[in-house]
Amino acid sequence: MPYSELNAETMREDLGMEPGLSEKRMFGGIAFLLHGNMVCGVIGEGAMFRVGKEREAAALELGAQPLSFTGRKMGGMVELDAGAFADDDLRRSLVEMSLLNAASLPAKG
Repeated sequence: MPYSELNAETMREDLGMEPGLSEKRMFGGIAFLLHGNMVCGVIGEGAMFRVGKEREAAALELGAQPLSFTGRKMGGMVELDAGAFADDDLRRSLVEMSLLNAASLPAKG
């Protein structure tokens, strides 16, 4: 399933012009990375966010769902379906959490 280019553009706007930000095609979608560490991405009509394990509970309380590609939960990762993606405040909060997480990790080559 192709990813939503409209959602990818929305995500680019949410991320802004963060130094060290890049894009990479992953998981059949597009991922946004900060110094080589995944921040978030667009998959299908929804999105995934790498908030980190210490922020995962807070992200779930906001309304995100646990990310599960294979039926098994991926720790520190959450997702939004198409309906939840449209919630600007929720999506931007998850982007902020994900940027904080990526900034706390060592840069990758």
